[in-house]
Amino acid sequence: MSEKEPGYQAPDLNLVGAEHIRRYRETGGEVGYLWNGVPTLLLTTTGRRSGQPRTSALIFGRDGEDYLVVASKGGAPDHPQWYLNLEAEPRAELQVRAEHVPVVARTASADERPRLWKIMAGQWPNYDVYETRTERVIPVVVLSPARDA
Repeated sequence: MSEKEPGYQAPDLNLVGAEHIRRYRETGGEVGYLWNGVPTLLLTTTGRRSGQPRTSALIFGRDGEDYLVVASKGGAPDHPQWYLNLEAEPRAELQVRAEHVPVVARTASADERPRLWKIMAGQWPNYDVYETRTERVIPVVVLSPARDA
């Protein structure tokens, strides 16, 4: 993680992790929705081992009614835990500002990924840098509002 990487812009890390989630929840997104100039949501998954709710603050984009997030983990060689949780249980909940939305997750197909990646890299250009740091294909995750059965 070097500021010397072409195209990389070091984010302001004053609001991250549990503190980001806490402030976002307390304020209905008044604090934390915009992070480093980009919109974020809270994604709550079910822990694949614990069965407990696990929440992550993530940058998001939109594609029609769907929400998009990127399982980048900063270009680490392994997937983030929230992504592994979604692979095991795709039903989740997101919070955008004060709104809570039940969603069903899926990984973008190889055919749709380039278009969706462009949307997300337009939001957060560092995703293009993260992609150069890893051998894995960084998943774009589509979070579709759950439809009542």
